[in-house]
Amino acid sequence: MPQGRLSWPLSPVPVVTKYFDAPETPYGAGHRGVDLAAVPGQEVLAADAGVVVFAGLLAGRPVISVDHDGGLRTTYEPVEPKVAAGDQVYRGQVLGTVLAGHPGCTVAACLHWGVRQGDEYVDPLALTGEVGEFRLKPWGGGP
Repeated sequence: MPQGRLSWPLSPVPVVTKYFDAPETPYGAGHRGVDLAAVPGQEVLAADAGVVVFAGLLAGRPVISVDHDGGLRTTYEPVEPKVAAGDQVYRGQVLGTVLAGHPGCTVAACLHWGVRQGDEYVDPLALTGEVGEFRLKPWGGGP
């Protein structure tokens, strides 16, 4: 998948409060997206053109999912939807507004943004042209 495929779902470009952490197994622990700092009521934008496949409550949380070309699906939560399932959306179109109350959010509100390619979760930041969190590891060699 090419970098720059998706645009940011918040404007201006937000601070990432929690990074993607791929699970080792399909049902294993991990963080299947990124959490982005937001303010309650902030507009959530479609990361690319597509079709809304879900807009409503899922396990008690307000979620919007959009299918894009090439088997890509983006998911946004918690979002008060301004779109409905079946709506065609364009890149940058307002999908809804951020609600407070995302579990684990360390600021006033967070948007959880997830991306799947088929059945596999992928790092949304890799598709914006940004890179995820870096972790330095000790090098075994020495002088």
